[in-house]
Amino acid sequence: MLEFAVIGLRWLQYSGAVVLFGVPFFLLHSGRDREAPDLAWARPALILAAITVALGSLAALVAQTAVMAGSLTEAVKPASLSFMVTGTALGLAMAVRAAMALTALVVLTVIGQGSNLWRVTAVTGLAVVASFAWTGHGGSTPGPGGLIHLGADIVHAAAAALWLGALAALLALLLRRTGADDPTIHRALHGFAGLGTLSVVLLTASGLINSGFLVGLTRIPALGTSLYGQLLIAKLALFILMLVLAGANRFHLTPALGAVVTGDGDTRPALRRLKHSVLAETAVGFILLGLVAVMGTLAPPAAM
Repeated sequence: MLEFAVIGLRWLQYSGAVVLFGVPFFLLHSGRDREAPDLAWARPALILAAITVALGSLAALVAQTAVMAGSLTEAVKPASLSFMVTGTALGLAMAVRAAMALTALVVLTVIGQGSNLWRVTAVTGLAVVASFAWTGHGGSTPGPGGLIHLGADIVHAAAAALWLGALAALLALLLRRTGADDPTIHRALHGFAGLGTLSVVLLTASGLINSGFLVGLTRIPALGTSLYGQLLIAKLALFILMLVLAGANRFHLTPALGAVVTGDGDTRPALRRLKHSVLAETAVGFILLGLVAVMGTLAPPAAM
């Protein structure tokens, strides 16, 4: 039961982290403040993400301590938690992650809305995202390749958070759309193409490096014989599905919206199709995060 709690809390932290980094980064990139649509949703969403990461990290610290100590009763003892934080990299990372999320929470309540808020929040969000690589498979590779693997893992996590966080922001814009926002929403969608392409390139390159360390070329034919390998195959399938949806958005649905906006026609049908497509892509992405949460608890083929 505790193992399932650990996985669920991992997914919760991942979900909060992608919003905490990807949303403000996207808002910084998507246009000048005066061109922005109604962003009243952004601060509450980021506050919720920060709270989710902070509470999720602290709950995960207790759950992981319980797994190691053998019982929840033992895990809540100050001595057990203190040892977990000061004696293990995993516990320390969770404590640092919670602290960074709380820092983001303070920032979100102190700084006025605008580019400065998005910039500082994105930096704290990036620190939260990077902390997962610190205690993941990338942080446990011995030898001279360890730094390469860790760096690739950080890039992989940041690129995924950028893509999914930007999708979450786009979805919020589409769901809260007013007629006056249509040109700005089109510019935001058009601007996302560059971020999306960058994310895909970084995900692909870092994913290949990670796979080299975790799987290896000689083990690829037997990839489907282990649970980790099966989940990795499923992860790749979901990634390809996201690419297909992203391609439809970029090369068909977004240009169609642009044509309607330019022609001063009814934008509602085009926006409805885009909303459904972005919603599907976002949902697939967060399902993929669930697979990653499970994979993080399994030994990769290279360790067997």
